[in-house]
Amino acid sequence: MLKTTDFPPQQALIGGDWVNSATTLEVEAPATGEPLTRIARCQPDHVDAAVKAAQQSFSGQSGEWASWSARQRSEWLLRFADTIEGHQEQLAQLECADTGKPMAQAKGDIAACARYFRFYGGAADKLHGETIPFETDFAVMTLREPYGVCAQIIPWNYPSQIFGRCVAAALAAGNTIVLKPAEDACLSVLRLAELAVDHGLPAGALNVVPGLGSEAGAALASHPDIDHLSFTGSPETGTHVAQAAAQHHVPVTLELGGKSPQLVFADADLDAALPAVIKGIIQNAGQTCSAGSRLLVQREIADSVVANLCERFAALRCDAGEADADCGPLINARQKAKLEERLAAAKADGIRVAAMGQLAPNAPTGGHFVLPQLLTDIPKGHEVLHEELFGPVLVVQVFEDEAEALALANATDFGLCAGIWTRDGGRQLRLAKGIRSGQVFVNNYGAAGGVELPFGGVGRSGHGREKGFEGLRSYTRIKTVAIKHN
Repeated sequence: MLKTTDFPPQQALIGGDWVNSATTLEVEAPATGEPLTRIARCQPDHVDAAVKAAQQSFSGQSGEWASWSARQRSEWLLRFADTIEGHQEQLAQLECADTGKPMAQAKGDIAACARYFRFYGGAADKLHGETIPFETDFAVMTLREPYGVCAQIIPWNYPSQIFGRCVAAALAAGNTIVLKPAEDACLSVLRLAELAVDHGLPAGALNVVPGLGSEAGAALASHPDIDHLSFTGSPETGTHVAQAAAQHHVPVTLELGGKSPQLVFADADLDAALPAVIKGIIQNAGQTCSAGSRLLVQREIADSVVANLCERFAALRCDAGEADADCGPLINARQKAKLEERLAAAKADGIRVAAMGQLAPNAPTGGHFVLPQLLTDIPKGHEVLHEELFGPVLVVQVFEDEAEALALANATDFGLCAGIWTRDGGRQLRLAKGIRSGQVFVNNYGAAGGVELPFGGVGRSGHGREKGFEGLRSYTRIKTVAIKHN
């Protein structure tokens, strides 16, 4: 396991060079609350230099990225997937120490990052336009062209995974990138960027500017020379980011929060459903926009399901990431305090904690642990049913029939994911069509995080799609060419 001394101060990557900043930010270990390392605190001048480097690389004024063919991009992305897999252990240790998540989850995130580069490597030379039937003396075609400089602002909960899904897709389409990682967790991202440069990615194709959202992030979102922006984070920050980008008419993809329901009917396979319900809320300590944070269960099985879940929650253990327990800590003291305040308010409102996990006996002191909790007896309209808590907290509601289940599922402004557990094929399709959500999973939850599956939300969960071919197309714009030949 890596030690604190294994984390030297981190720099910014601009135009192929590693650059210091005048000031730095301290990064702490979520499991202990102790200092881990320091990262660059990039300012608007760093962001401006990074955008210029990306522009030059895209336009051919410097470097060779502009001259790379789709086949060359494909080959590099595929080679880089192999490189990521070859460094999986080191990258997972960085991810584990930096985010606090269990080691098994960290390794899974690195494997997913490699899968993104392999998927988009395979797709890079298969991205094409169309020919359109038109008048007899015209030949009409569409071309899919890269935007140019893509700004990417990514969060702290899945840094390596989201690096993969954003960077691999943008590069596959031929764009260049300025990426602003989260200040709370970006060590795996910086190491991935270092590996990319070491393995032949042209200077300026990828630039990384760590720092505060209010400084580096704001400067990037409002920069007049970016051509596309993708943001993953809270709805509130997403609004500010979109407003900043709108000043220069920059298209934006927003992947925001969620309050995703899992609907369990009386005919469900409970042996399959209940473990998935648990995993859907404790993964990454519930700090997942797509977490299955609402359990909707049919009344005739509600008592037995809640009793079963109480036993499962009581068996859950929280510990530091390297212990590979069920659940790790929250990312920082601020997130912990915010969640504990909301849970205290819920308890004061009469909401019952039906079950709770435990802290492992040897868990470090000072960590930002919040125990997994199952909440019941929740009044209609209470905020815990509709607002994202971003922690390992599952809320339970009971429904009578399919119509009520659908109404409860849609009783939130979010619409990212939903799970449906029933053997009734007609009900599966009716609900899949009726639920207001970007992804619906039937008799599973998450589909093992398939990189091939378009992902995104509606309402407060954002707009635009990432992952799969839709994610690749989102990094291109259509040009229509009409040739009159007679």
